[in-house]
Parts: sequence; C-alpha cells; structure tokens
Amino acid sequence: QVQLVESGGGLVQAGGSLRLSCSASGRTFSSYAMGWFRQAPGKEREFVAAINWNGARTYYGDSVKGRLTISRDNVKNTVYLQMNSLKPEDTAVYYCAASRTQLGLPRFEADFGSWGQGTQVIVSS
Repeated sequence: QVQLVESGGGLVQAGGSLRLSCSASGRTFSSYAMGWFRQAPGKEREFVAAINWNGARTYYGDSVKGRLTISRDNVKNTVYLQMNSLKPEDTAVYYCAASRTQLGLPRFEADFGSWGQGTQVIVSS
C-alpha cells in the first residue's frame, strides 16, 4: 500500500491557475502509474489525468485537455496537477490515486488501489 496526501487546493477566480501536489510514501513510488480524479457535488467521480511510471506517457479526460497538465518527480515522490484557465465547472474535490500494477497507463477507478483524502478546488465566476 501507498499513502497519498494531496495539497494545493483553494479558491480561485475563473481563468486563474492552481497547482495541486500529491506526496506519496510507503511503496516504491517510481514503479507505478499515478492519476488524478475529481468529484463535484452530486456527481460521480470523474477521471482527470494519468501518468505512467517514468512520466513519458500521459492521458487526460476530454473536459480538461489543453488546460490541465499532470507531471511527476520520482525523486520527491510527488505527482502534480497544474491547472490553468480554470472554469467554474472545474469546482470539485480532487483526488490523487496510485495504480494497482506497475504496467500501463490506467484511467479507470478500479485500476487504482490507493487514494488520497482529497483537496477542494473552488472556481468562482
């Protein structure tokens, strides 16, 4: 198991930027893909982005392509989500997740075995 702690959420105006961080401990961070999901009030949890073990491959949900960027630093055991051009519809709790296996670039909730507690992002119009 890996322990994940998100930070960096907050209140921002539409068009602004935030950078979320997710610090990992307890397992070899560099061996596993990582992902970000989000859940808005009254909605199901939604896939946002994923990155493979070495950062060479990334994948994004359609609603965030071109605005959000996932990256990782395997020395710092941290994955990031840079969020630009934020919209009110980006308001949600954002969760960091670690994949169950070492291979591939997962994008479904069932593929991730460890989750952080979430960090709130509110985008005002």
